[in-house]
Amino acid sequence: MSAPKYSLSDILERLYNNQLALEAAIMELTLLVESQGHAETGGNIRGALQAIGNNEGHIRQGLAKLMLQHRGDA
Repeated sequence: MSAPKYSLSDILERLYNNQLALEAAIMELTLLVESQGHAETGGNIRGALQAIGNNEGHIRQGLAKLMLQHRGDA
């Protein structure tokens, strides 16, 4: 059984998916910036993307836990 359309777990899952999409788009822009010779700017962006990556596993685990709890309440 899937979570209701506007449950907390569903909303957080959608936010997480948006985060991944934005991360991918930013990486594409980073590659473009770096190809134009702006290595320092590219490095700064990669640093910010690293922070997103560092949090990804924790967010994913939290979402999984919320989804399991929600199914237990149904």
